[in-house]
Amino acid sequence: MAGPLNPSRKKHRFDKAWMNEHVNDPYVQEATRRGYRSRAAFKLIELAEKDQLFRDVRVVVDLGAAPGSWSQVLRERLPAGATIVAVDILPMTGLAGVSFVQADFASDEGLAAVQQALGDARVQLVVSDMAPNLSGIDPVDQARSVHLAELAYDFACQHLQPGGDFAVKVFQGSGLAEFQKAVATRFSKVYVRKPKASRDRSREIFLVAKGRRGA
Repeated sequence: MAGPLNPSRKKHRFDKAWMNEHVNDPYVQEATRRGYRSRAAFKLIELAEKDQLFRDVRVVVDLGAAPGSWSQVLRERLPAGATIVAVDILPMTGLAGVSFVQADFASDEGLAAVQQALGDARVQLVVSDMAPNLSGIDPVDQARSVHLAELAYDFACQHLQPGGDFAVKVFQGSGLAEFQKAVATRFSKVYVRKPKASRDRSREIFLVAKGRRGA
């Protein structure tokens, strides 16, 4: 019989089903085998291969980097000596060859810390896998997702050198079309991507913007 603090066993059944799916997920298994910190690594790998995001890149900023799987891919795929700056408000276990800034890059203090980590380097690629803490209320979660994507876009516009590229996660729904149009005003080409590693039921997609136009 369900206890007084759990009048229904639905949550337990859901947790068990999610854990079952997670453990048996081939991307989770492959991430474990390769030593990636999360299955999200394969999303960036697919985006990079499809849209040649890593070609001639030596300076990149990874926004919302924790736990660090995208930074792992960047370190693995970019040339030795490339500048990789990972940024997150959450802590992240250090990675050799990656400069981590624990800060809110949208704040003055956080932005200054990122700029200090970059020094005089000219950024060629900005990537963002940021997602909001989900409330379960779709309109709220959608608005938060678009807001985070807009913050990443503003950062990219300010820091990318002409010709640089930008990849950002955003949820499908209200505000996406307007955001995509805004990105298209500053980049030569904008693609909508849904990597295979992104679960079918997830509303996440990625915008890949190529060729930042000059000021």
